[in-house]
Amino acid sequence: MITTEVTFDELATLMKQAAGITVDPQELKQSADSPFDVFGLDSLGLLGIVGELENRYGASLPPDSERCRTPREFLNLVNSTLTAGA
Repeated sequence: MITTEVTFDELATLMKQAAGITVDPQELKQSADSPFDVFGLDSLGLLGIVGELENRYGASLPPDSERCRTPREFLNLVNSTLTAGA
C-alpha cells in the first residue's frame, strides 16, 4: 500500500517531463478545477503522465484516468487508486 500522495507540485513536474508543458505548481493548485486544456495539456499528454505514474508506483491506474478533465479530478482519482493499493 502506498501512503504518499501525488501532489500538485509532482503533477506540474510530470506535465513538464511527459508533455513538455511548464506550469507553475501554485497556479495549477489555484486553478485545480480548470480543464487541463487551459494549461495546454491534451489527452495524449495526460496518458504519458498516467504511464509515468504507473511505472513509478508499480500500480495500474483505472483505464479512464486519461479522461479526467481537471487537475483536481485527476489527482483525486490517482491518489484514491494508489492508497487503495490497486
